[in-house]
Amino acid sequence: MAFQPIVDVRSREVFAYEALVRGLDGSGAAHILGQVNDDNRYQFDQACRVKAVRLAAQLGMGCHVSINFLPNAVYEPAACIRTTLEAAQQHQFPTDRLIFEITENERVVDKDHLKRILQEYRRRGFKTAIDDFGAGYSGLNLLAEFQPDIIKLDMELVRQIDTNPVRHAIVQGILGVCKALSIEAIAEGVETLAEYRTLRALGIHYFQGYLFAKPAFEQLPAIHWPED
Repeated sequence: MAFQPIVDVRSREVFAYEALVRGLDGSGAAHILGQVNDDNRYQFDQACRVKAVRLAAQLGMGCHVSINFLPNAVYEPAACIRTTLEAAQQHQFPTDRLIFEITENERVVDKDHLKRILQEYRRRGFKTAIDDFGAGYSGLNLLAEFQPDIIKLDMELVRQIDTNPVRHAIVQGILGVCKALSIEAIAEGVETLAEYRTLRALGIHYFQGYLFAKPAFEQLPAIHWPED
């Protein structure tokens, strides 16, 4: 796992670290995910959760850890979360610091099943998030089915938002929906000071991206705080 911080620029503190899968040789997520299939999807999903929780505890993470999960690997929500809970108990990591992200890029065949998963996670006190919002198959239809605690604006919406009025208008509209539904928004993939300032002016205060820190392999990276 590599970890990349999600920061709250109001307090200049880390809100969470996203756990990003890597190969043991340091290879990227695409290489690893390309090897996931129907035969190993469940084992892979479970292994990622356990590794993320174990490393979060070992690294002394005093904030949330955000874990990507594969909905199609979860056959029954209550049963499939047991291994994660056991790992949290074993490594003494508080379960109320767990965030589970579902990427909008993964095609979800059974939305009712996904809804049951997220309801079960919420019942247990976990936070839930839609990752890559605005990039995937479902868009607002997915949000209409269930309302997570967090949505993460896809980096393609963020990129050059300071000079692109269309992206600016779309993000502004999404933030209006978030406010109406009491959902927090995270801008991910922020790389430039101009992007940051534009998003900050729109009211976003949670950020993730190279402007602040690149992912660090099995460690917590130093954070660069841009001047307001």
